[in-house]
Amino acid sequence: MGGGHHHHGHGHDHDPVNHDRAFAIGVVLNTAFVVVEAVFGILANSMALIADAGHNLSDVLALLIAWGASLAARRPPSARYTWGLKSSTILAALANAMLLLVAIGAILFETVLRLIDPVEPQGWTMIWVAGVGIAINTATALMFMRGRKGDINIRGAFLHMAADALVSVGVVLAGAVILLTGWALIDPLVSLVIVAVIAVGTWGLLKESVKLALGAAPANVDVAAVRGFLAGLPGVASLHDLHIWPMSTTETALSVHLIMPGGHPGDAFLHDLAEELAHHHAIGHVTVQVEVAGADCGGCG
Repeated sequence: MGGGHHHHGHGHDHDPVNHDRAFAIGVVLNTAFVVVEAVFGILANSMALIADAGHNLSDVLALLIAWGASLAARRPPSARYTWGLKSSTILAALANAMLLLVAIGAILFETVLRLIDPVEPQGWTMIWVAGVGIAINTATALMFMRGRKGDINIRGAFLHMAADALVSVGVVLAGAVILLTGWALIDPLVSLVIVAVIAVGTWGLLKESVKLALGAAPANVDVAAVRGFLAGLPGVASLHDLHIWPMSTTETALSVHLIMPGGHPGDAFLHDLAEELAHHHAIGHVTVQVEVAGADCGGCG
């Protein structure tokens, strides 16, 4: 019986310096904009602006949570936390999804009140303030564009900012309609659209973060393809106890028992196996146990 463990960083986005800068700039810009948008929303009696300010506030908190988890994930392993704090990024994604659910409830409550008792907002104020929001949110989203494919936290930040830019476009359109028609109900109706946009993004983030928190194989890993690759390796008669799980939002681990009647094939075999899993299946931490004969393993396959 023999085993091997390999770690590879292939297939992951490791650019913490740039992400730190993006987080810092994003937090500062969006915090300032939240204050401006909330003040003008109140002065202009615009529920659409107030709703967007509430969403932007949740995004600031989301950026702070994601940033904190990103920093924690870089801490080295300890005697107690042998993997380090990598999984904190998964908890951050889950916390951000829950935070967005709270924001949706608050915005929906205020919007319903405005539908019952509409107040005509100031169209020009809505247009100018939301226009600033388009610029800020678009700039912030672009800073997260590079890492959005490799990390749910970075992708979440990118989607939040991109959605905010689109929502601000909606507020501008609502302001224009109010100026042209005086139809006050368009403001809370736009708020309902804002809630719908947030809800769609939140549902996707919630589903993915819950799956990762439960140790499900990441969506970018084809488990059947991995099993087929391992089963087809030279000398492998069968395999069992195949486990694939997320260590963080960017790193995936695998452990497996390979039944190889011909005996342990050597370190080169294990190295090549790990290289293949890293380059073609986005799995960077591989632990393999080689068994000469299949014992009672239950789920051998």
